Amino acid sequence: MATFTPMMQQYLEIKERYKDCILFYRLGDFYEMFFDDALIASRELEITLTGKDCGQEERAPMCGIPFHACDGYLTKLVDKGYRVAICEQVEDPKQAKGIVKRDVIRIVTPGTNLAEQSLDESKNNYLMCIYAGKQGYGISLADISTGVFRSSQTDTLDKCRDEIFKYAPSEIIANDAFLQCPLDLEYMRNRMHIAVSPLADWYFSEEQSKKVLLEHFHMQNLHGLGITDLPNAACASGALLSYLHETQKSSLQHINQLELYQVDQYMLLDSATRRNLELCETLRDKEKRGSLLWVLDATKTAMGARLLRSFVEQPLLDVDEIEARYDAIDALNQDAIIREELREYLSPIYDLERLMTRISLRSANPRDLLAFRNSLALLSPIKTVLQTFQNGLLHAIDQQLDALEDLYQLLEASIVEEPPIATREGGMIKDGYSADIDLLKQAKTNGKQWLAELEDRERNTTGIKNLKIKYNKVFGYYFEVTNSYKELVPEHFVRKQTLANAERYTSDELNQLADSILGSEDKLYALEYETFVAIREQIAGEIKRVQATAHSIAMLDAFTSLAYITNRNHYVRPTINQEGRIDIRNGRHPVVEKMIPNDMFVQNDTHLNQGEECI
Repeated sequence: MATFTPMMQQYLEIKERYKDCILFYRLGDFYEMFFDDALIASRELEITLTGKDCGQEERAPMCGIPFHACDGYLTKLVDKGYRVAICEQVEDPKQAKGIVKRDVIRIVTPGTNLAEQSLDESKNNYLMCIYAGKQGYGISLADISTGVFRSSQTDTLDKCRDEIFKYAPSEIIANDAFLQCPLDLEYMRNRMHIAVSPLADWYFSEEQSKKVLLEHFHMQNLHGLGITDLPNAACASGALLSYLHETQKSSLQHINQLELYQVDQYMLLDSATRRNLELCETLRDKEKRGSLLWVLDATKTAMGARLLRSFVEQPLLDVDEIEARYDAIDALNQDAIIREELREYLSPIYDLERLMTRISLRSANPRDLLAFRNSLALLSPIKTVLQTFQNGLLHAIDQQLDALEDLYQLLEASIVEEPPIATREGGMIKDGYSADIDLLKQAKTNGKQWLAELEDRERNTTGIKNLKIKYNKVFGYYFEVTNSYKELVPEHFVRKQTLANAERYTSDELNQLADSILGSEDKLYALEYETFVAIREQIAGEIKRVQATAHSIAMLDAFTSLAYITNRNHYVRPTINQEGRIDIRNGRHPVVEKMIPNDMFVQNDTHLNQGEECI
C-alpha cells in the first residue's frame, strides 16, 4: 500500500492533534484544507473543491483560500459554529531541511475571533465561562480584543441566566454540571446565536485554576486578586484562562487585571425585562434604531460606544455613583465650548483598546502603529482642556489620563507617513531613525553610482587608465588591472586572483561598498522588520499605561456624549429619593418622541408611591 507524501504526513500529524477543528494549513500564499475539512469548507464557503496527489491511489479532496483574504472566510466558518486551527510555517524556508516545519499558532472560536470583519466596534465580544459548583455558580468573562477580564459568582441559576442575557456573549464554555441545568440551550444557540460547548472537568479543578491564575498574573497567592473567598469564581476564571492559553497560544499579556464584580452591584433586570425595555436593540427587528441606546449614543470613539452600552445594560444602584455621573454631565454642559472642543479632539481617535491588543499579540502592522500614533497626538490637547475641571469624575479622568508623549515621539520619529500593510517588504522606517537602515537604503538606490565614483577616483589617483571595477559570483566586486599597468598598483590594493594578462585586486573601501551593495535589499527588508518589531515590543511593554488611558478616553467620550444628548434633547436632571416615590412632571419617553414625526409627542405626568394609589 502506498504511503502518504512527506507533506501529507505532516498535515495528518497536525490534524490528529486538532480533530475538532478545521485545519487551515499554510502552503505558500494559500491556506489549504484536505479530506473532510475540504469537503466541509468547500460547501460552507462555496469555493471550488479540487484534489491533490498525496501518495495514495486516490487524490485527496482539497480546497484553499488566499492567506491575505483569510479573515473573511474564517469568520464565515466560525459564525457557522466551526472551530478553525491556523497552521503556519514556524521556520525559515531558506534554512529548512526537507519539509518546512509547521504548527498551529492559534485556534479561532466565536469568542476568540479577532478578525476585524467579525467584531462590532460598538460592543464587546465576550467569551463567558460558567462553573456550576456545589454552592452556586462561578462566572468569568473575557473580551480578548480589548483585554477585559471579569469574574463573579452567584447562588442561583436565575441570576446566572440573567448574567448571560446582560453580557450576551458570543461563546459560552461550561462544565457538564451547568449544561445539565434546566436551561434552554437551543434558544441560546439559535435565537441568541451563542456557541455553547462543554469543557472537561479538570479545567475547573481548584488546583488547576489556582495554578493558572497565579502563573498568569505573576502572584504568590490569590489574596492579591481578591478572589480567595470566591471559590466558584476562581474555578471559572482559571478555566477561562486555561482555555484562552490553549486556543491563543500566547502569553495574553494584555489581560493583566481581574476585575471582580457583584451581581447585585447593578440593577437586576431579567431577560424578559431587558427584551421588553429595548435597551440596546428592538424586540422585533433586533436593530439598534428604536432602542434607548440609539437615542443616547453620540459617542465619537469605539471605546466610548462600548462603555456607554455597558452603562445602559448595567444600571447603577449606588446613589453616590449615580450623582457623580450626573455632576460630570452638568459640568460639561455648563461650558458648551469646552464640551464641543473635547468632542472634536475625540473624533479622530482610533480604537486604542483593540489596537493595543494587536500590538501585544504581535499582529499589528505598520498602519496600525500609524493609527496608534495619530491617536496619541490628541491626548495632550485633551489633557490640557480637562485641567479646567478641578473635582469630580472629570478631574479623576484628567489624573488618570497619561498623554503617552514618549510613545508618540517614538512613533513620530520612526514610522513613515504612508507605510505599507506588509511588515517584511520594507518602506516602513523613516530616514534618520537608523543609520544602518539609511546606509542600506542608499546602497539599494546608489550602489552603481558609488562604484563608478570609486573607479574614477582610483583611476585618477593611480594613473591606471584602464582600471575597471568588475563583478562575478565567485569573487564579488574587484579591481581589474592589465599587466601593462602592474607597476602602478598602489599598496592598499590586495591581490585576489592572477590571470594570463591581468591581475584582480580588492581594497578595504571596495569591500565595504560590496558589503553594502550585495544583498542590500534583503538586508534592508530584514533590518526594517527587526526595527519595526523592536518598536512594537517597546510599545507592548507599556500596555498598562495605554489601557488606563484608553479607559479614560472611553469615560470622557461616554460623558461628553450624554452631556451633548442631554443638552440637545433638553433633558432635566432628576432628583433621587429612596422613599419609594416616583414623581414625574411633563414626562417624555426618550425613544417614542424620536420615532414620532413633527414633535407630536404629548408630555404627561406620572406619580407612583408605594402603598398609595398610582396615577
